Amino acid sequence: MPTDVVMPQMGESIFEGTITKWLKKVGDAVQKDDLLFEISTDKVDAEIPSTVDGVITEIRVGEGETVEINTVVAVIGTSGEAGGVTGATEVGQPDGSTTDSTAPSPAETLVTRGVVTPATQASPASPPTEFRSSPLVRRMAREHKLDLSRITGTGSNGRINKDDVLAYMKNGGAGAMAQPQDLAIPAPQAPLAPPQVVVGKLEPMSRMRSIIAQRMVESRHTSPHAYSIYKVDMTRVVRMREKSRAGFEQRYGVKLTYMPFIAAAAVDALRRFPIVNAALEGNAVRYHENIHLGIAVALEWGLIVPVIREAERRSFRDLAVAIVDLAERARTKKLKLEEASGSTFTLTNSGVFGGEYGTPIINQPESAILAIGGLRKEPVVLTDAEGNDTIAIRSMQQYCLGFDHRTIDGADAGKFMTAFKDALEKWNTPVE
Repeated sequence: MPTDVVMPQMGESIFEGTITKWLKKVGDAVQKDDLLFEISTDKVDAEIPSTVDGVITEIRVGEGETVEINTVVAVIGTSGEAGGVTGATEVGQPDGSTTDSTAPSPAETLVTRGVVTPATQASPASPPTEFRSSPLVRRMAREHKLDLSRITGTGSNGRINKDDVLAYMKNGGAGAMAQPQDLAIPAPQAPLAPPQVVVGKLEPMSRMRSIIAQRMVESRHTSPHAYSIYKVDMTRVVRMREKSRAGFEQRYGVKLTYMPFIAAAAVDALRRFPIVNAALEGNAVRYHENIHLGIAVALEWGLIVPVIREAERRSFRDLAVAIVDLAERARTKKLKLEEASGSTFTLTNSGVFGGEYGTPIINQPESAILAIGGLRKEPVVLTDAEGNDTIAIRSMQQYCLGFDHRTIDGADAGKFMTAFKDALEKWNTPVE
């Protein structure tokens, strides 16, 4: 029996989605959990897997089209129907054209000895060997110059997964052992790759960029934004991190960045001043029972805010692991919807590219957002208990709280920022 592939229900507040890319074409054999297509909604981008084994017999919705949830976008027939694929191909292409089922799709990518090449550039005289792998694995292969033919896949039907690649490198394969990216303070000289654009060309915005633009305008129109900027002496945290990072990474397998220190300090301050974690609902204020901490992550194609649920219940270690995990899955489009919505307070790292500080736009329907500035050493005047002044080199960082002035007064913002600052400058919690 044929199986309908539908636009998935990605949450109660999501009513439609846009197919941004087909990863399979009519005539392709697929297995359960193979990725079929990429979608974009107003909350998250995602890759949608197949729920059955079979053959793609029809594609009804083309790339760039937006349809309501539960709309049939493709049909998967049983493997026994493979012989009748040609007829289905002629009526199944979104543009109504016919397709040679033996030719590679322009959207398809072939992996040859670890080098990713657009299928349209492959030589027809010597077709390359294709290794079953995910987009993340192919990206890792490019970055570390790996020969995927040398890696044994442990996934379904020999599919190469991330763990296979990491194990290969750990055991002496080409390239260095991959390390999770330092999300808080990466080198400013190595930002995201610049977008590939054609100067002078009018380029339509992507679905995700259009949604971001709409949300930013809505936030500005909704909330009277006010800002409070504090400079924090991070020297104590810097020393604590340097002392603990090797052991922490060895125990838990994630890189110890500054972000979990910042997140823990923010959660502590939010506990003390719950108005900053609140939201306006009509003429009433909703004081949230939990702190759902959003961590803004810059993507090559936009911005997304993964959420750490009930952050007030998390240990320092849990925060550190969750931050790395969510950011990595955001970049590889593996987030679940519930992990990309429902935050009550957001952290955004505007200093990651070297800036002093940023004035962020509130992530609606929250009441506040905290922007993290660049971390740098500066000469600072220190006064001892007897009133004597000295000049010392300290690690300083500026933080900007953007807040909805309808809900939060300047005094409340100042109290929150003072508590946040004290938590970092007087940090005494062991890193475990």
